[in-house]
Amino acid sequence: MNKDILSALSELEKEKGIHQDVVLEAIRAALESGYKKNFSKSNNFSIDIDEKNGEYKLFADKIVVENVENKNQEITLPEARDINPNYELGDIVKIEIKPKKDFGRIAAQTARQVILQKIREAERESIYSEYYGRESDILTGVIQRVNKGNVYVDLGKIEGVLTQTEQIPNEIYNQGDRIKTVIVEVKNTGKGASIVLSRSHPNLVKRLFELEVPEIHDGTIEIHAISREAGSRTKIAVSTNDSNVDPVGSCVGNKGSRVKNIIDEICQEKIDIIIFDKDPAKFIANSLGPAKILKVTVSEKEKSAVAVVPDNQLSLAIGKEGQNARLAAKLTGWKIDIISELQEVQRNSEVE
Repeated sequence: MNKDILSALSELEKEKGIHQDVVLEAIRAALESGYKKNFSKSNNFSIDIDEKNGEYKLFADKIVVENVENKNQEITLPEARDINPNYELGDIVKIEIKPKKDFGRIAAQTARQVILQKIREAERESIYSEYYGRESDILTGVIQRVNKGNVYVDLGKIEGVLTQTEQIPNEIYNQGDRIKTVIVEVKNTGKGASIVLSRSHPNLVKRLFELEVPEIHDGTIEIHAISREAGSRTKIAVSTNDSNVDPVGSCVGNKGSRVKNIIDEICQEKIDIIIFDKDPAKFIANSLGPAKILKVTVSEKEKSAVAVVPDNQLSLAIGKEGQNARLAAKLTGWKIDIISELQEVQRNSEVE
């Protein structure tokens, strides 16, 4: 070791926040391991490092005994007192060893390796700390590569992965494309932070609306719930306490400009913007749009509802393959049974 390495340690402490004593202790342990591996099989030795000048000394640690049985590990009391008259039986005497010439090279290499390792550890920890707790945050990145169905996205300091389950169905991902994603999971692995991204999560739509609609960003309009079938359709429920603000109109934007920007970002996915209502019956009726709902009967106990629609709008209310009804149920959190006027009449006649 030398002053250059001490200087590097000082910089490490300033820039990476790694205390010098932590690195010195790691270097000391690594040197002891290296010495034992290359020069001595015994365990009774230690290394002291001078924190001021970076110089190190190697010592054999011998116990003071009356009769020496192992001269590599023991020393007589008279011999010990030749070194220091205060030694007593049972004390440990540190006798400096002049290591072989090669050990100086090993020491320097070890110090550099430990410093580089600590830098890598600090950088990994720093990146993990930066992203930890940011689940649902939106990030813009550049697609680096596609491998075995997974899309790897360069986020600047780290690479995130877009697994197949988190992709928008049928979306094409090309190297070099810029895409917006949300974080769904941040893990600390042995190799550093691992970030799982999503394009299919409802939070992506939520964050895109927050970016596009200032009234949502400043809290004038509140998003209450989102249900989404990525690549096909999303329903988003909004409201406001400001009587001068039209929540749906604000989200749509002038000539549909705001919602169009969001739709363009998520592969032309359809978006239904509806008004949230504290009254479950009204909220359910709104959620089943664009169908016209004649009435909704709710059962608070079972959290289920029956929605009645005109005969010619039953298929519209249910939607293709039941999608409209399914998204409405997810949005409201209620089990919804949709029937036509004719079916209601038949039900009532059966009850009578």
